[in-house]
Amino acid sequence: MPALNTALNLMREAVQGEREDELKYNYLIEAAPTQEEKDIITSIRDDERLHRQWYREIYRYYTNEEINSTNNEGFMEPQSYMEGIKSSIFGELSAMEKYRIIREGLPSRFFRDIVFRILTDEMKHATKYNYILSING
Repeated sequence: MPALNTALNLMREAVQGEREDELKYNYLIEAAPTQEEKDIITSIRDDERLHRQWYREIYRYYTNEEINSTNNEGFMEPQSYMEGIKSSIFGELSAMEKYRIIREGLPSRFFRDIVFRILTDEMKHATKYNYILSING
């Protein structure tokens, strides 16, 4: 099952990527100039936490193993709030590309549906970040 193996490898990457995003979003929440922006980014961060949990559970189902990750691997504070917003938009778009491959590699429709929800969340996140970019334009 090469497609499943690819999906499992990408899930390991995704768990770490979601954690890095969460750390960046914590920074953005602190730096956000308005409560509206803080609330938007908080909702995105909370989704990212849920995505990590779901990917861990799917991975455990197929491998009977845990994905180990550290709490601050790879996080670099953005140069500014707006640079963090811009990089977040592209991060969400990049995640969608990876998550499509994960979805295609899963034999279970149940788990494919969970990944579809994650994919649509990432689309929603990119749109919300574009909104923040537009009001700060």
